[in-house]
Amino acid sequence: MAILDDSGLPGRVGGLEIVRRLGRLQITHAVHDVDGTHSLIRDWMPVMSAILHCAITSGLPEDFDSEESRRRVVAQVEKEPLPETDRFCVESGGMSALSQMEWAIRRGIEEGTIRVSDRALSEEQNAVNSAIVGRMWEGEERFPDLRESPQVTDYIGEKAPRLFRFYEAVLNEARRDRNLAAAREDPRAWRVPGSLEFLEHLRRAGVSNYFVTGAVISNAETPRGMAEELLALGFEIGRGKVVEGIRGSSWEEKLPKDELIAGLLEELGVEGGRVLVVGDGRSEVRAGVGLGAAVMSRLPPEAGRQREVHRRLGTNYIVVDYTEPALLQLVRVE
Repeated sequence: MAILDDSGLPGRVGGLEIVRRLGRLQITHAVHDVDGTHSLIRDWMPVMSAILHCAITSGLPEDFDSEESRRRVVAQVEKEPLPETDRFCVESGGMSALSQMEWAIRRGIEEGTIRVSDRALSEEQNAVNSAIVGRMWEGEERFPDLRESPQVTDYIGEKAPRLFRFYEAVLNEARRDRNLAAAREDPRAWRVPGSLEFLEHLRRAGVSNYFVTGAVISNAETPRGMAEELLALGFEIGRGKVVEGIRGSSWEEKLPKDELIAGLLEELGVEGGRVLVVGDGRSEVRAGVGLGAAVMSRLPPEAGRQREVHRRLGTNYIVVDYTEPALLQLVRVE
């Protein structure tokens, strides 16, 4: 059986930091984020920052997702610092992409660049919208306690999926397609160091690995989706393979990571206390902590803000990458 045991390790060893000790426990499953946690293909933050910035500053005219608009935004990626949206992309890592699009629309409403209808919003409606913007900065994605205007919810329900598809089209052209071609030539260069080896180590220890992503998985409609990237990186997917399965997002329905992970564990009949959650976003940390799972954050040394946030949210371990030998001692077979 697979044992996670941090009792014999110092608080910091090499690239591994123990933030909140768990002692010794048995684990049977591991749930992993993909982008930034195991894959480097998408490099999504600069692209999303440009998309969110354009939505806030220019609004969403009827042709906002035209081919001409796509080419214009592609040309703008990383041309200048975008302080607000750059920071939001860092803070919102792991959130549903539809939530990230929603945030930009709500910020546009605040700025007056986006009008949801011919009728102006009331002072109360604007206050609710701004309250949601503030809570999204803290990683929240559902707001059942707030009474929202149907004007706003209907508008977001229509525009956020279109903006999400537009973002993916820009991402493909600006980053993803080129990086995917390079990954097919040299998969190791586009995996987080030691990633595949760590997943294989977990499987040999008796742990079933699953991926959960905010991206849309490949299907007939999205033949260039996340599954294609994982296969290019050498991750075999299927029953008994290094990755047992993948759960992904939707173009139309907001699916926060905590709900995706909780739904997966319920489907598998697994208690949170038998699970290791691995990710680089606050959403994975919050989900894992909420489920009572062991949580490992994969963050580079320069990610100072993310490290601060992950510690505050209650992660158990922070690791630079998976080449750290101490990981073989942390999770082992007994």
